[in-house]
Amino acid sequence: MIQHLASLPILLPMLAAVILLLPPCGKSVKIRRYASNAMALITFAVSVFLLMHIYNTGISVYAIGDWSAPFGIVLVADNLSTLLVALTSFLGLGAILYGSAGDDEKGSFYHPLVHFLVLGVNGAFLTGDLFNLFVFFEVLLIASYALLMHGGDKQNTRAALQYVILNLVGSSVFLIGLGILYGVLGTLNIADMAQKVSQLNGDDVFIAKAGGLLLLIVFALKGALLPLHLWLPNTYASAKPVVAALFAIMTKVGVYAMLRVYTVIFGEQAGALEHMVQPWLWGLAIATIIVGAMGAIAAQDLRKLTANLVLVSVGTLVALVALQNVNATAALLYYLVHSTLVSAALFLLADLIAKQRGKVADRLVGGRAVKQPLLLGACFVVAALTVVGMPPLSGFVGKIWILKSTLNSEQALVFWPVYLITSFVLLVALSRAGTSLFWERKDKRSESPDCADANPLQVTVIIGLLACSPLLVIFGGPISEYMVGAATQLHDISGGINAVLKGGM
Repeated sequence: MIQHLASLPILLPMLAAVILLLPPCGKSVKIRRYASNAMALITFAVSVFLLMHIYNTGISVYAIGDWSAPFGIVLVADNLSTLLVALTSFLGLGAILYGSAGDDEKGSFYHPLVHFLVLGVNGAFLTGDLFNLFVFFEVLLIASYALLMHGGDKQNTRAALQYVILNLVGSSVFLIGLGILYGVLGTLNIADMAQKVSQLNGDDVFIAKAGGLLLLIVFALKGALLPLHLWLPNTYASAKPVVAALFAIMTKVGVYAMLRVYTVIFGEQAGALEHMVQPWLWGLAIATIIVGAMGAIAAQDLRKLTANLVLVSVGTLVALVALQNVNATAALLYYLVHSTLVSAALFLLADLIAKQRGKVADRLVGGRAVKQPLLLGACFVVAALTVVGMPPLSGFVGKIWILKSTLNSEQALVFWPVYLITSFVLLVALSRAGTSLFWERKDKRSESPDCADANPLQVTVIIGLLACSPLLVIFGGPISEYMVGAATQLHDISGGINAVLKGGM
């Protein structure tokens, strides 16, 4: 069974989705919820076990059909991919638990779609070749199209249409880029491409560069990097909060693809194509951070504010990708986990606040009081302090690690002021949001709104996500050691190539 372990984070969600479409799960809401939660819990447990197994034994290469790389389809489980698979499975479990409190009844096939989305994201993290990265991109995108319409209205439809059109264009560009790279390299296996790209000469170098830049366009679109970011705020703000919380991991797929492709294939061993996108990444990352901060301070509701926080996190992550060193990548991984979890918690928190404020919902204007101000207010304060990087939460550790990793770089004179000013802007934006949501009152007679308390299951999910922040600090020693190990393994390009091309099931 151990030899098949790397395939289970893909197979289990696929099996769960199929089961949930069939009787009796397809007929009974209660049975569907129990089955979905059970399968999500199993997927998460397997993902954690895989992470621990790979950490102790090293890179595992699963050759489907026993066809070894570069000729067959391989799944590559290393410290980086298993970390992100575990994070995805955890978010998937949270989304299913939260949806089981009633949101799953607002549209059809919520549970199967969530499992299909987890399948696509896990596959994108585990695949060892670019063509199957495209395939898993399409799987997760198809599931995301349907989830965007879950319980939707005209606003959802408009945002979903924009999202679909942009991603269809992105998929076309992806295929063109893959065709160009396959034409000059004769392979799409990531390890094999990394081995062959340094051997290019003449016009093949410029053709491969064109293919690599086309992939950058695709990954920038998936990750919402400026100027291809315009779809994200409206899409995430118009989606159901539980769906937006799950989508917090989707922009990280684009960042992961940049990290994997431009570190391994076009990294320091790429000869004439060494670090070819680094100047592009750096400028676009800084611009994305600035635009995200401006969007956050101008946001009129909590969901739009949180969506712009996702933009800021994307810009920060891509800036660290551009630095191309072990310390920056280790800081990137820590910040990626932290930002994904707190963004998901804020989207869900916006949902509970909106339900208790009546018609004003989560808009940042004076309105009636929330029914549970202490509970929701405390959760908001923890989330806000985590986002802006105040001690003793994970945002502070992540910020210090990021600043330290960029200290000796040429870009520090630009990055430090931008990053620190952005942190202050986010502090102002979140302080304004907290004041509007919990202190301002338009109607003093409505201090006790007539609405139900937040569902305990939904509150548990939010608290579970927020609890990860202090846990990332409490267990900071072993976690930082893991992040450094994962970053070192990624940058050991020769070792990774040998492990994949000489590995097997």
